[in-house]
Amino acid sequence: MAISFRLLDIVDILVIAFLLYHIILLIKDTPAVQLIKGLIILFIFSFIADQIGLRAIGWLLKGAMAMLVVALPVIFQPEIRRGLLKMGKRGFLPNPSFLHREDNKKIEQLINGLVMVIPMLSNKRKGALIVLEREVGLNDILETGIILNSEFSPELLYTIFIPDSPLHDGAVIIRGDKIMGANCILPLSERKDINKSLGTRHRAALGLSEQTDAIAIIVSEETGNVSITLDGKITRPLEPQGLKKMLVHLYKPKVVSEYNFWPPRKASK
Repeated sequence: MAISFRLLDIVDILVIAFLLYHIILLIKDTPAVQLIKGLIILFIFSFIADQIGLRAIGWLLKGAMAMLVVALPVIFQPEIRRGLLKMGKRGFLPNPSFLHREDNKKIEQLINGLVMVIPMLSNKRKGALIVLEREVGLNDILETGIILNSEFSPELLYTIFIPDSPLHDGAVIIRGDKIMGANCILPLSERKDINKSLGTRHRAALGLSEQTDAIAIIVSEETGNVSITLDGKITRPLEPQGLKKMLVHLYKPKVVSEYNFWPPRKASK
């Protein structure tokens, strides 16, 4: 019997391939990869048990797989959240709140100020956690700290992270070119594969990056190393020039014609 393909069948296959490709990109380098490998092994053992007639083992394996399917939304909650977040922020229409953010000159001044003050904090081994809000609002995070709503200045940022300052613990939240709040509490990452040498600041930055599209800059109090987190990944250590390049690429507003249209572009690690 001849099999005929319609145009819609081809479109159907391409859409599924597209979705699978992006799911693979989403879970790449995350604990979800190991969980999927475990599911594949269970499926193979279940198939073998059925073929050779091991009914009891096959029944147990099928029951285990059924329970895992129910548990998948809980197990993959960070990945599902991140995927839905990316779908929401990379639609066909530009996000007005992001595109109408302060003009490029102000953002350039902000980036230059950060690249000036962060090495100073690094050299003095003053721990710091600086969050740059992008499309996903961070009002819930701001409510955990002290609202400042101040114009950005390197001097103010440096003063906040002086150890004797009442605001030095927690994170500073920057929106556009303003310091919106300080002493803010970020959600800690619950991942088990995080390097043991990374402290609470790094775990907090990773936790926020798993739940939002914010950029977090960390200055280690122990080593003075500078790191950036984005999309649940950490890049470290960073020199001032590398830091500036990443901030220009990730935080500086794009023009409407080149921003936020399909297909989505890969962000730098």
